[in-house]
Amino acid sequence: MNFIDILIRLRKIVRSVNLESKRVEKEQGVSIPQLLCLQFLAEQEDFKTNAAKLKAFLNLNASTISGILRRLEKKGFIAKLPKASDKRVTLISLTASGMDLLKSAPITFQQKLSEKLQALPPEKLQTIIEGIDLLTQIMEVEELDASPIITAEEFSNEK
Repeated sequence: MNFIDILIRLRKIVRSVNLESKRVEKEQGVSIPQLLCLQFLAEQEDFKTNAAKLKAFLNLNASTISGILRRLEKKGFIAKLPKASDKRVTLISLTASGMDLLKSAPITFQQKLSEKLQALPPEKLQTIIEGIDLLTQIMEVEELDASPIITAEEFSNEK
């Protein structure tokens, strides 16, 4: 094996992520970050949260979260409501349409990968972590912000 083999394997990963992201968007009409936002809301008490908690969960910047929420609201999957005890605070609430979308949503690449990684013995998981850490050092990308969400949008926005 040589460095070209590593580049090919990386390209396969990038391509599979890109294809999965496009498939989900085509089938469901939402991006993976939007879908993860809806899933997060579905797990919250009363299906509500604020933008700060979503931002922390998705590990995305505030303007990206605002765009995701704007698109989801426009599609009727969420509603923005004033908090009863403090009208200055806006809560994001999952709508019935949003819940319906989640019920029909496929299992995503991220979910499958997470399950398979969690099933690995700790020493194999550690080997993968060390290998990826070495790659990020070689590529000099350790300092880049990154969320646990992998999307096709990221690849096209960073070019």
